[in-house]
Amino acid sequence: MKLAVITGSVRPGRIGPAFAAWFADRAREQGAFDVVQLDLAEVGLPFHDEPHHPKTGIYLHDHTRRWSEAIDGADAFVMVTPEYNYGYGAALKNAIDFLHKEWADKPVGFVGYGGIGAGTRAIQQLKQVVTTLRMVPVFESVNVPFAPAQLDEAGAVRPDEERDVAARAMLEELLRLARKLRS
Repeated sequence: MKLAVITGSVRPGRIGPAFAAWFADRAREQGAFDVVQLDLAEVGLPFHDEPHHPKTGIYLHDHTRRWSEAIDGADAFVMVTPEYNYGYGAALKNAIDFLHKEWADKPVGFVGYGGIGAGTRAIQQLKQVVTTLRMVPVFESVNVPFAPAQLDEAGAVRPDEERDVAARAMLEELLRLARKLRS
């Protein structure tokens, strides 16, 4: 089973890659998934530029075809998202909207980070979007309050047993659903 961990922020100075790397490490430790990291800053999707509706699966641009292959090849997803102004960022919405059938019938979990809200509002908004694409959001999530303070001097995520427990619970549910939905 392949798990795609998607870094949803593209801002300069962002801290999302640290949380994506931390979660990817937890997933590798769990051992049930082949883990791939997809950083939207590296994927480099322009603002949606395909002339055909994503439902058609007709993609004219190489960047869309590469994105389609990456998403279609995954059995489950974790979206790592900051909370910006009570919501998630435009780059993540754009990346989601580029495709349609590639997302369907796959479980998705979320790592949200931010201030006191810990990314909770961004995750709640994302759940509304992904269900429209027939994805199955898991109940479990990882929420990181006061995110910058959770990083050490080198920019790595500080150890936190509660966060690790939340990650394990989410991974177990992603695996359970991925197995059921794969057929």
